[in-house]
Amino acid sequence: MHIQLDPSAPEPLFEQIRARLAEAILRGDLAPGEALPSIRVLARDLRVSVITTTRAYNELVADGLADAVRGKGVFVRAQAEDELRERALERIDAAFADAARTARTAGIPSPELRDRLARALEEER
Repeated sequence: MHIQLDPSAPEPLFEQIRARLAEAILRGDLAPGEALPSIRVLARDLRVSVITTTRAYNELVADGLADAVRGKGVFVRAQAEDELRERALERIDAAFADAARTARTAGIPSPELRDRLARALEEER
């Protein structure tokens, strides 16, 4: 499994790993029941600490995307479509709340924030 990390990105490495694995799970690239690489193997392959990969896997479990089985590893959890949507909306709402707080602190007006969201959505197409 190849995961692209950007050490200069503002997101911590564990979050980048979590996000890439979550995307693969949600796209169906990783099938329900499929084992994720072991924490140590992934850490070695990505050249990050075991603590970093452990935190990423713990986040996937907390997000309901994976199940940790003691002594066996971490496995992709089967996803119900309505649950996926609800979790995605929760993450989006949290990101929007954070963006709104940051904009307010920096004195960025709402219309500019909306324009930036529209631009980000356009770039994703």
